[in-house]
Amino acid sequence: MAVRNSGQIVLFKFPQTDFSEGKIRPALLLSKIPGDYNDWLLCMISTREKPYSKEYDEIIDFQSKDFKNSGLKSESVIRIFRLAVVDEKMLLGKTGEISKERLDNIKKNISDWLLK
Repeated sequence: MAVRNSGQIVLFKFPQTDFSEGKIRPALLLSKIPGDYNDWLLCMISTREKPYSKEYDEIIDFQSKDFKNSGLKSESVIRIFRLAVVDEKMLLGKTGEISKERLDNIKKNISDWLLK
């Protein structure tokens, strides 16, 4: 079993909201679910910029200092409104990771959204 940490970018077959089969895409590990579960809260990463929530979503582009370490192949949007809780066994591999500063900002954006 691979070692997982918050801030890692992994591959995952992200589910569609209409229950159609999702496709494998990168996802950001936000936090391991507390307790004896092997579940993770994660959010989807997309190369499609639209729709984009300037107030909440994060763009990681070629100029971002953590882009190279992310393992992403193109500029992407970390979509905080596309969250899922999944068993660690469903994660297909690690591509890289984002900076702690970006992870903290994403978590703050999620908190701000939920507290609105």
